[in-house]
Amino acid sequence: MRKELLTTYLKLHLIVLIYGFTAILGKLIEMPALELVWYRMFLAIITLFVYLKIKGEPLDVTRKELLAFFGVGMIIALHWVTFYGAIKLSNISVTLGCFATTTLFTSFQEPFFQRKRINFYEVLTGLIIIAGLYLIFKFETHFALGIMVALLSAFLAGLFTVLNKKLVAKHTAIKISFYEMIGGLLGLSLYITASGRGIVVPSALPSLSDFLLLVLLATVCTAFAHTVQVDVMKHLSAFTVTLTINLEPVYGILMAFFIFGETEKMTSGFYLGTLIILLSVVGYPLSKYLFGKGGNKVSRTD
Repeated sequence: MRKELLTTYLKLHLIVLIYGFTAILGKLIEMPALELVWYRMFLAIITLFVYLKIKGEPLDVTRKELLAFFGVGMIIALHWVTFYGAIKLSNISVTLGCFATTTLFTSFQEPFFQRKRINFYEVLTGLIIIAGLYLIFKFETHFALGIMVALLSAFLAGLFTVLNKKLVAKHTAIKISFYEMIGGLLGLSLYITASGRGIVVPSALPSLSDFLLLVLLATVCTAFAHTVQVDVMKHLSAFTVTLTINLEPVYGILMAFFIFGETEKMTSGFYLGTLIILLSVVGYPLSKYLFGKGGNKVSRTD
């Protein structure tokens, strides 16, 4: 049981590292956020479909399940659009620093959807994260709009994480991811058509360099990482998954600093806020393990 839990945590940290790299790709890709996400989902669908066919996995789902997958997929699409929009409005460091508030949102969202009592320690952890976020706000006021968009992205990230927890019991992660990507793509296509930015397909085509980066984003950072995230939720709570994903700012900010240099250099207040967030992220699961509050158990969905 402990070995299974350790393997699950290692998988989770791998995808967190990958998620941190998606922010790097989001800055390197020159396309607007909406078109970027459309192509990301389109290429991810192709990748997932090929994988499903190779594995010989059936694609049958009920109409009710299909609608649920599509709904979550649209939330994921909106989360990605706001995530990359925040990067373009501010920078990688600010966006990833604010993204850690997903924990606070999840601490309320999971009890609501799972019909259980709010955990005081989860809320307390989220409030400590808010203290770190306050420092980011205080010292980076010129990125106010980007911060607000990043907070919306964090709320949506918590929401789809909690909703996915309810969907992993009956179907494999790869199948769920496939249908969620289709749902997100349909939602984006409808918006693109209604807003005059194209007819189903965006009128803006990616350059060669953008296309190559989009392929990397769609295959490794989307199809692979998203599927593994859904899979680990069979063993961990949505809060634990979201809490660990809060390490994404640390990984992403470090990578951004080494890749982009001075453009990602922030104030001391920003780094202090990020440090507070990191301590809360590490401290919560560590205290659960040390004091025997379930940190060494594998929880499964029914």
